[in-house]
Amino acid sequence: MPKVPVQFTLNGEEKAEFVDSGATLLKALRDKIGDHSPKGGCHQGTCGACSVLVDGELKLSCLVLAETCQGASVTTAAGLAENGVLHPLQRAFIDGFAAQCGFCTPGMLMAAKSLLDRVPNPTRDDVVEAISGNICRCTGYEPIIQAVLTAARANSQNAA
Repeated sequence: MPKVPVQFTLNGEEKAEFVDSGATLLKALRDKIGDHSPKGGCHQGTCGACSVLVDGELKLSCLVLAETCQGASVTTAAGLAENGVLHPLQRAFIDGFAAQCGFCTPGMLMAAKSLLDRVPNPTRDDVVEAISGNICRCTGYEPIIQAVLTAARANSQNAA
């Protein structure tokens, strides 16, 4: 398989790698760069565990070719914390017991981050819609929904 160069910003850091032509962003992130926060669940775009933000847009990294991310800004769950301080979503997930096995958590966090970036004060229905592409087999979703709403309230209080 021929190698192709790809350069992008990952969680604020410039990255440059040679990847197999046709390799997914998920494979590049996990195998080449070492960011294991996106999970490889179904590898078919149906579970959401591999969700990342590419130039601020929620994407399933198992379906995105790494070479199409040339010059892009990619954010994974590993990039949410800043200077050792958890993002309000991460804090709310921990405090609200929204992660059980944790496999879906990175994708849920990224779907929630995408929502809060667009809709700072979402309704419960907004949250349900935003995370609908992510499958969780443990929580029953309610703790996740409540954690996202809690993080939204925390963000709006910090902004005031």
